[in-house]
Amino acid sequence: MGDIAERLVRYCTVASQSSPDGAGAVPSTPSQHAMAALLGRELEELGAEDVSVDAHAYVTARWPASPGREGLPRLGLCAHLDTAWQAAGDPVRPRVVRYGGGPLVMGEVDGETVAVTPEEEPVLLGLAGTDVVVTDGTSLLGGDDKAGIAEIMAYLERLAADPAIPHPPLAVAFVPDEEIGHGAALLDLDAWGAAWAFTIDTGPLGEVTLETFNACDALVEARGRAVHTGWAKGVLVNACEALAAFHGLLPAAERPEHTEGREGFYHLVSMEGECERAHARYIVRDHDRAGFERRRDVMAAACDHVNRAMGAGTLSVSFRDTYRNMGEEVGRHPELVEAAFGAFRDAGVEPSAVPMRGGTDGAQLTFRGLPCPNLSAGYHLAHSRREFVPVREMEVMVDVLEHLGRRLGSLPGG
Repeated sequence: MGDIAERLVRYCTVASQSSPDGAGAVPSTPSQHAMAALLGRELEELGAEDVSVDAHAYVTARWPASPGREGLPRLGLCAHLDTAWQAAGDPVRPRVVRYGGGPLVMGEVDGETVAVTPEEEPVLLGLAGTDVVVTDGTSLLGGDDKAGIAEIMAYLERLAADPAIPHPPLAVAFVPDEEIGHGAALLDLDAWGAAWAFTIDTGPLGEVTLETFNACDALVEARGRAVHTGWAKGVLVNACEALAAFHGLLPAAERPEHTEGREGFYHLVSMEGECERAHARYIVRDHDRAGFERRRDVMAAACDHVNRAMGAGTLSVSFRDTYRNMGEEVGRHPELVEAAFGAFRDAGVEPSAVPMRGGTDGAQLTFRGLPCPNLSAGYHLAHSRREFVPVREMEVMVDVLEHLGRRLGSLPGG
């Protein structure tokens, strides 16, 4: 087992799911502190400078430039230490398997085989005879984004072994709660000191994310009126029925399971309640800013429609912005785009620009004034029990980071 595979297994073993139910605190779950503490210790052992693990589970550090490049702009590398909450994530039992072709089997759960086939994931056709990191099928793996963390740490280990490898000064950040839209929000950019950065947090090897969705959360709250069902006529108002009516007014064809590419969607995340009180949580996404605003208008209009039918004040909807399409700003920094594409090609990989159907810490950092494209981490089928990470893709990503450092370490003053 290669060292980077050992790293990923070690990191994935530490359960660190975030939770929307704990979003009032940072981090949203205590388990993220354990992951942050582990990474802080390992950064110190590698020889990183100014290592900090703060009360919110943010891990930051600096790495000195190679000789002669001390005056270059500091390059930031960022990944998130939480894992997705939509699937089981504790305990996590990661393991490395030698894939022999056919279905990639994670394990058997309740009599059902958890596996992925080459027909579902064609990348498997090229992985026969190689090592792949999976779980036992009872939980997600957490390669999103612990593969990104492992790659950054392996890159630093390479620099520690050979300080002469050309690279500018580096800033490293591992942040909590990305999966619930918080991510890098509390990262002190002045103290971190990066002039530009890359997140390592998208899927298959070679993906470069230069644009993301515009995104918000929507909370729909319903108030009903309970009464004995025997005397309900003209009196009873069922909050759950109001939510069902609202949901039925949203375009069914614009749910995530029916969309792709740059097509936006409404996604019902959860719904719960009783006759008098109920609520539903949605996420709303669209690459196009005008289309994104129209989606909010559609939800507000649906709310008004239900209120006219069931009584004023039955429904209310509120929105919370989480990130914007980073493409609006990243395109203004062609030197970063060129460096990213060139680093992949230097490593023997033909890159592809992918409009990400999600968001990243990079989107948030970009609109805080720090341009931050997103690079592949090599995970596949994230947020599911069938998630897997090819070891070869991680190894190549360490090469990509080295080439990225070489390219940005040669820029004349940025």
